[in-house]
Amino acid sequence: MPQLPPIADVALAVQRSGLGVQPSELHGGLCGWLSGAGENTPRWLAHILADDDLPDPDTGGPLDALRLISAGQLDDGGFGFELLLPGADESLAARAEALFDWCRGYLGGFGLAAGARPPLSEEASEALQDLARLAQAEPESGEDDEDEAALAEIEEFVRVAVLLLHGDCVLGPRHRQSLN
Repeated sequence: MPQLPPIADVALAVQRSGLGVQPSELHGGLCGWLSGAGENTPRWLAHILADDDLPDPDTGGPLDALRLISAGQLDDGGFGFELLLPGADESLAARAEALFDWCRGYLGGFGLAAGARPPLSEEASEALQDLARLAQAEPESGEDDEDEAALAEIEEFVRVAVLLLHGDCVLGPRHRQSLN
């Protein structure tokens, strides 16, 4: 399974495009869009940022790779899906803030694609509510091993929640359609 482009490459592409969004939030928006059954298209930036005047990302560039790899990871049954977040060399607070930004972006993209009342299982509805709580969270100042473990646990929860929501909105309907 291909890896996401480095966050620094995505940040540079975001900056050069003048998008005014953090890389983690942008990736969250893309994954929310795809999880909510939004079309996997080069026009994804215009869709998730609600700006029809935005040009498509450069073919083969970091933003195009971000879309293609993210869509592949979400559709893969091997649970290889990953979040675009800063590495362990960043402070715990910066990584937590990026995770909460990711969740905010996810909710926006998911809402745009899935609409106000998507057909979700009870588990997926609860996961969406939990993501909404995370999107409202603020990082606390702590840098010990316990905080590090808690952040890793939250990241894993978000990853699994996204796969669950994607399953309800994309994989389930796709599977039902193939049976008919």
